[in-house]
Amino acid sequence: MMIDSGPLAAVIKQCTSLRELKTIQAYMIRSGLTHHSFLASKLIESSALSMAGHVDYAHRIFSWTHNPNLFMWNTVIRGYALSDDSMKAISVFRDMHASGLLPNSFTVGFVLKACCRLLRSIEGNQIHSQVIKLCFGVETPVINGLMRFYVSCGDIDAARVMFDEMRERDAGSWSVIVSGYAQHGRPREALALFREMQLQNVAIDGFTLASIAGVCGDLGALDLGKWLHLYIDRKGVNIDVVLGTSLVDMYSKCGSLDDAMKVFQKMGERDVTAWSTMIGGYAVHGFGDKALAMFAEMKRAKVRPNCVTFTSVLCACSHSGLVEEGCKNFESMWSDYRIKPQIEHYGCMVDLFCRAGLVRRAHEFIKNMPMEPNVVLWRALLSACKTHDYAELGEQISRQILELEPQSGESYVLVSNVYASLGRWSNVSKVRRLMKDRKANKQHGRSSIEVDFTVHEFVMGDESHPEREEIYGVLDEIAKRLKQEGHVTTTLDVLHDIDEEEKEHALGLHSERLAIAYGLLRMSEGLPIRIVKNLRVCRDCHEAIKLISRIYKREIIIRDRVRFHHFREGKCSCNEYW
Repeated sequence: MMIDSGPLAAVIKQCTSLRELKTIQAYMIRSGLTHHSFLASKLIESSALSMAGHVDYAHRIFSWTHNPNLFMWNTVIRGYALSDDSMKAISVFRDMHASGLLPNSFTVGFVLKACCRLLRSIEGNQIHSQVIKLCFGVETPVINGLMRFYVSCGDIDAARVMFDEMRERDAGSWSVIVSGYAQHGRPREALALFREMQLQNVAIDGFTLASIAGVCGDLGALDLGKWLHLYIDRKGVNIDVVLGTSLVDMYSKCGSLDDAMKVFQKMGERDVTAWSTMIGGYAVHGFGDKALAMFAEMKRAKVRPNCVTFTSVLCACSHSGLVEEGCKNFESMWSDYRIKPQIEHYGCMVDLFCRAGLVRRAHEFIKNMPMEPNVVLWRALLSACKTHDYAELGEQISRQILELEPQSGESYVLVSNVYASLGRWSNVSKVRRLMKDRKANKQHGRSSIEVDFTVHEFVMGDESHPEREEIYGVLDEIAKRLKQEGHVTTTLDVLHDIDEEEKEHALGLHSERLAIAYGLLRMSEGLPIRIVKNLRVCRDCHEAIKLISRIYKREIIIRDRVRFHHFREGKCSCNEYW
């Protein structure tokens, strides 16, 4: 007898709770409908996808089904792939393969999603092999899924090879590869592909635009970022909370807090990430009072802070010397919000004490932490020992750091700096020899500047730029004018045991000075010179740039690894607290 399953299927679709589904399943058992594959598939679909958190129930129905079809397999795999138990998606896929049933392109897409979430490279590579065997490699959605998998696992080059070999690309293909380059610190490739997207009139979604905003922020390319914002407005793209937050972050990282605040104020929705980003922007610029005022406004708006929010708040306190406020906010994490402080929050507190010169307090704080301190905390304390002349403690920590991280060039450089500041050149030589023996690579300083929508990058003593002769001519002029203004070179941060003249020459060729020289050479008078540096600005460059800003009547904004410095009329926004 033929059974009209339509009405019952419609009832299943309207279910809003697991209890209702179980009632229908009980009815099916009483009515002898348990082997009706269409109704079983609707039960599985409803519990696995429509009702989040009930995929295990769907799996039980699936396991009781005689000869489940491909749709049922795909539904269970998809449900697990979207759940907190994504590993089961891979397990069910293996069961499907063992049953002899061949997957289709939807199956592959769902399993790849699970591999992306779990970063399971072995299983992802196996699926790639199956895709080739089953000839799914020409289907755009499948290739997009594979590219997304490789990007998630950090192999952007493999994703790019697949992208270049695609017969047909949709907007998703471009989005995956552009955002992949942005996520993995390859901004120039991301921008190049973004320009190509425009030339080919590819529809650009909000996610891709958010990725490009992130690229502009990382590069400190304010002009390019403003152009992107105009492009978004011109195309009528909806600035949702994700894109809006990306623009706020971009403007903050490019040194334009006024523009960041304008975007923030116009956002129709502000979630905890948006608030935390704006607070973090004020923090990294050294405006601690404004950051705390924004935090208070966030709480008045009934937005509950999270771990990231408190990282931004504590960072703001650290950069502004607000020790008491920092301690209060650290305590309130658990007492008011039941947020357990993580290693990054302890790091902010150590940084807060170190910057305030409370070296002993910082040391006690580290020793009493409920978790094992990482090398970043010890490095912060060692740097404070150097700044505040705690030689004995610094030497003790130096040995500890080199034992904890024997392959880090940064640690060896910091330890060498400590010995160099004490004039103990034999110890400096030993550390540098140890660094060489252990093949620990030192990170080289790099500074970039945006001129006419093009980002130019410099390293110390760089001679690769096509305009190097003009740049070095400006550098010579800067050196002469600095001497005329009475600038005395601070050579404490130069590691090598060389004479003072050689040290002065080395400092004069630091990457940020080359970038400033290029800015003076090519940027119109009155325009701020914006520099991004991957390392911390040294003491001598900091003093020299203050004078340069006064001599040339230019605002110079430098974002180093730690914070922003706004140099104007011979002064810096950090007020020497950096």
